[in-house]
Amino acid sequence: MTRSSRQRFRDFVQELRGRQPASGTSADSGRLQSRSFWQLFQQFWKLLGKRRRYIALALGSVTIASLLKLVPPAATKLVIDYVLPGRPLPGHWSEVLHLPAHGLPALTALALGVLAVSLTGSLLSLWGRSTATLAVKRVQVAIRKRVFRHAAQLPLHRVYQLKSGGVSSILREDAGGIGDLVFALLYNPWRAVIQLLGSICVLTWVDWRLLAASLVLVPGVYLSHRTWIGRIRPLYRQIRRQRQEIDSHATEAFAGMRVVRAFNRGRNETGRFARGGHLMARQELLAWWWSRLVELAWEALLPLASAGLLLYGGSQVLAGQLSIGDLMMFIVYLAMLLEPLAVLVESATAFQNNLAGLERVLDLLAEPIEMPPAPGAVKLDRHQVEGRLTLRDVSFHYPASDELVLKDIQLDVEPGQTIALVGASGAGKTTLCNLIARFYDPTSGAIELDGVDLRQIDVESYRQLLGIVEQDVFLFDGTVADNIGYAARHARQSDVERAARIANAHDFITALPDGYETLIGERGVRLSGGQRQRLAIARAVLADARIFILDEATSNLDTDSERLIQQSLRGLLVGRTSFVIAHRLSTVVHADRILVLADGRIAEIGTHDELLSTSGLYRHMVHVQLSAGPQAELGSAPR
Repeated sequence: MTRSSRQRFRDFVQELRGRQPASGTSADSGRLQSRSFWQLFQQFWKLLGKRRRYIALALGSVTIASLLKLVPPAATKLVIDYVLPGRPLPGHWSEVLHLPAHGLPALTALALGVLAVSLTGSLLSLWGRSTATLAVKRVQVAIRKRVFRHAAQLPLHRVYQLKSGGVSSILREDAGGIGDLVFALLYNPWRAVIQLLGSICVLTWVDWRLLAASLVLVPGVYLSHRTWIGRIRPLYRQIRRQRQEIDSHATEAFAGMRVVRAFNRGRNETGRFARGGHLMARQELLAWWWSRLVELAWEALLPLASAGLLLYGGSQVLAGQLSIGDLMMFIVYLAMLLEPLAVLVESATAFQNNLAGLERVLDLLAEPIEMPPAPGAVKLDRHQVEGRLTLRDVSFHYPASDELVLKDIQLDVEPGQTIALVGASGAGKTTLCNLIARFYDPTSGAIELDGVDLRQIDVESYRQLLGIVEQDVFLFDGTVADNIGYAARHARQSDVERAARIANAHDFITALPDGYETLIGERGVRLSGGQRQRLAIARAVLADARIFILDEATSNLDTDSERLIQQSLRGLLVGRTSFVIAHRLSTVVHADRILVLADGRIAEIGTHDELLSTSGLYRHMVHVQLSAGPQAELGSAPR
């Protein structure tokens, strides 16, 4: 039953209060790590890496700029207490600063001095902000790159869980928000602390009792962080998770729009998207109220403190303990004292959102990558690889299941042999090819290349030997040439065209409006199924692989194109170890050996003629296909 956003929000609030999550809440919420502020700060500082020097320069410049900002109020005291009444400046002021003693020259000198100090402070502040902004952008680029690379190395089942929209949310919102912490966590609070300490020092110089009154406010910052803000970060983290789910759903819905329209489910998908948005809006409102409670407490505290300090300062003037200039300077420094306190409170509230994003990024970076290289992993030289593959007692089940998909597979493949895999759907053909491509490692047993266990070989160097064409062709949103050349970074145009000719794709490509520079759209939507498959074959041809895996590589082609491509592939596969998954008899008859899989086991193995001479499963599938017509599939009919 579909649960409303109101019901899901109630469950969400219960979960925040530490109760048992209700049915339908996120399944992985219990696995999320909870880190203290200082743990997060240490991880953030470590992520900054080489950008720390830029941040140090920015903090140094803002320190000087903030200290210079303290000078003009002191000049105000001199003007009010000495220049305007016509009294000479104190001797130590005129001697230290080399100022005229009194009159218009003294006023002019003070005004010019204040102007020079203010301009210098503004220029330093601008330079510091620009340096910090540069650091932000570099941090964002570096962390997004790191997160993208790590996510791309996660096990396939985890990648499928993330979904494309979810990954985009983490890269755009969470990883990008880490860069913003340079200002929210370092630059702005540092500037506020310098201004706060400077103001306290000046107020202490005016009257030490002002220092005692000022310090009463400081613990309030810490207490508000502990009691209120500690609740805000988990809220923002949940909001980011909800945004990721919404992005994932939207990406999935538009990717499957043909199915959505075919089953008239547009209104249902819109409702699902809206319910997710309503839940996130409720979560955001809750976070807004928590933030406003913190600010409201300080909006009440700061005026009370300001009024109390002002009352004390005024009473000191009336008692003759402070001059009018001291009072004016005191009022300015009081404002400069309260301003950074407000900044610290606002910063502590605001950066909880980005800290939540940092926590999500750290969770992702902590996940183990796919097949980390073993100590002393072998780096392959493609020119020295023979291509002999041996499967020894290979069994396998997927991570989310305990049911074996492959059981006790024994197979020796000589270099250059072509092995055809046939069998009913679910027999394990694609799974076997996934193991050979090392998308997964066997649950038990071993796969060896030229006598070396694949687990002892660097996975990236091994995959450089592979050329793969799958039934579900994936093309990128770019030109025809870009998609074919994806297999070889430095491929020349002549290489791309040669591969297209072998795949029988050159003629239809040149007929396109812009030939090889034609944009094909996301997943190749502007091409037919057969055209997309021929581009995928051309891409595999260009890879010049030592090991080929063809998973129904010609299933979407017409008979003539299939015949031409099979002729080309037969020449291409000579001397290359190849695995061909096929359901059509015409695809498998020329294989060196045919592997018949049933229920995850090898039921039969041999050449086409050898298997036909027996009364086994392969012969039965051939007779069924011949009786059903040439387009029928091997293994499609029940036994």
